[in-house]
Amino acid sequence: MISDFRIAEETRVAETARAVVKGLVAYNTAKAGPTKWKRFAVSVRDEAGAIKGGIVGHTLWDWCFIELLWIDEALRGTGVGTELMARAEAVAAKRGARHVYLDTFSFQGDGFYQKLGYEIFGELGDFPPGHRRIWLKKDLS
Repeated sequence: MISDFRIAEETRVAETARAVVKGLVAYNTAKAGPTKWKRFAVSVRDEAGAIKGGIVGHTLWDWCFIELLWIDEALRGTGVGTELMARAEAVAAKRGARHVYLDTFSFQGDGFYQKLGYEIFGELGDFPPGHRRIWLKKDLS
């Protein structure tokens, strides 16, 4: 019965997050099979070895999620972003992913991703205020 439990805002966020992830992974594994997130990164570095851009993503089941993409302002518009995305897609395909998805904001790169063959499958208006949050996907086949 719910009255036997205490529901409160947590101050021990890390502990709660670990418990929620553990429970969710167990449930997902029971329903969809083993949950093996495999994280990867692709970067571009200058001659001194400093990172000037990169992608962080992960693969799970037949999908790749591009979690983060950043390009130093001096390299934007030079093709570096396109090359990084191609490399990330190659990593995903090598791992067996057949699809890629990501999210971005209207002030970031939705047009960039659409030029690379990504299609919008969802969006939230006025998030953040005056902009949109956009989800895109691409089939790798």
